[in-house]
Amino acid sequence: MSAPADPIEVSVPEVKGLRDAGVDFLFIDCREPDEHAIAAIEGAQLLPMSTLAERVGELAGNEDRRVVIHCHKGGRSLRVANWLRQQGFARAQSMAGGIDQWATDVEPGMARY
Repeated sequence: MSAPADPIEVSVPEVKGLRDAGVDFLFIDCREPDEHAIAAIEGAQLLPMSTLAERVGELAGNEDRRVVIHCHKGGRSLRVANWLRQQGFARAQSMAGGIDQWATDVEPGMARY
């Protein structure tokens, strides 16, 4: 019997907790470069949703690792998490609320748009 799957969405406080605890996970920003230029979460790798299909090979070797994806508010990252699960990344999760929620809850000085 396999372990229950991680929920498809993870909250901002949960992601902050993972980072604070030093938990190993891959953190992906699926926004576009112009959005990333406005605000970015330190440690998140920019991998725009628009380029994901041709760049998914860059994630090879992380199939069993927890992968947390964020976007602006959580819509794109949810689509990306679902798509990555279909590609074999069983632990892919979307950070609900996106960088907008992160700016509110974790980094209040961060630029918002």
